[in-house]
Amino acid sequence: MRLGKLTNEQLERLVLSKFINTRSETVVCGEVGEDCAVLDMGGDLCVLSTDPITGAGQNIGALAVHVCCNDAAACGAEPVGLLVTLLMPPTATEEEIERIASEVSQAAVSTGVDVLGGHTEVTDAVTRPVISAAVVAKVRRGRLITSAGMKVGDDIVMTKYAGLEGTSILASDYAGRLAGRLTAEELQEAQALSAHFGVTRESEVARSFGATAMHDATEGGVLGALWELAAASGCGVEVESAKIPVLDVTKKICAAFGLDPLRLISSGVLLIACPDGAALAARLQALGIPAAVVAKAVEGASTVDGRLLAPPEGDELNRVR
Repeated sequence: MRLGKLTNEQLERLVLSKFINTRSETVVCGEVGEDCAVLDMGGDLCVLSTDPITGAGQNIGALAVHVCCNDAAACGAEPVGLLVTLLMPPTATEEEIERIASEVSQAAVSTGVDVLGGHTEVTDAVTRPVISAAVVAKVRRGRLITSAGMKVGDDIVMTKYAGLEGTSILASDYAGRLAGRLTAEELQEAQALSAHFGVTRESEVARSFGATAMHDATEGGVLGALWELAAASGCGVEVESAKIPVLDVTKKICAAFGLDPLRLISSGVLLIACPDGAALAARLQALGIPAAVVAKAVEGASTVDGRLLAPPEGDELNRVR
C-alpha cells in the first residue's frame, strides 16, 4: 500500500464501517472530514482527538501537541490535557528521549494544556521515533462546532499559508538538499514556521463571528481539507486557487522537490465557514493573523478553478525520498 493516510474510500470501507456505537453519551464519532469525537458526560461536552506524527524527523514533540490541540480548537473546544505515546528505535539515546519530552512540555505549556501521562517504549517495531498524542478538551453545550455545519452560501476563510507544516518539516529534515536552492535566511524563515502551528486564537475569533464549521488542514493540504469540509457538510465548495496564500519560501521548497504546495501538509491553517468571510478575515488580520476568503460553499460538486476537486490521496510530503 502507498504511504500516508488511507484514502477516504478505504477508511470508510476497511475501518469506519466496522464500528458500532451503542453508548448514549456519544454525540459525535469519527467519520470522513470529522477529526474529533464528542461525549456528553452530563456537564460540559468532552471533545477527544488523537494523531500520530510520522512524516517529520525534527520537532516531533511540539508537532504532536499542536496537531491534536488544533483538532479540538476546530470544534470550538478548549484543550485541557494530553496523553502521549512515544515509541523509540533501539538506536535511540537517552538524550533523544529527553529532547522530545522537553519539546512536548514546552509546546504544552505554551498551549495551556497539561501532559496527563502516556507511554514511552524502546521497540524494534519502529526504525525512527514515532509519537502519538490524544487530547482531552471541553466545550459548553450549544457552542460545539463541527466540520459538518457548513451551509450553502457560506464563505470559507483560510488562516495563514498553504503548506505551512510541510515547509517547516522539509526545511528542517532536508536542509542539506536545500542548501543550494535557498539562502541561509530563507532556510531559517522556513524552519521558524513551526512557531505558527497552533490555531486556538483564530478558532476563538471565529466562534464570535458565527462560524458554522471549522476544519484544520493537515495531511492532504488545503485542497484536501476543503474537500473533507465539503464532504462532512454534504455540499460542495467552489475554490479559486489564486486566492490561496502561499509563502515564497514554500513555493521555492516545493519547486525543489516537485511538490504541490496546495496538497502539502498544513498544520497551522484553519478553514472557517461563516456567512460573512470578508468581515472575519478583516478581524483576523487586525489581530495579526493572516487570513483570506478562498472558497464558497455551493450546491453540487466541489471544484477548484472550474475543475472537479479530487479527494485527498496521501500527502505531498510522502513523495520526498
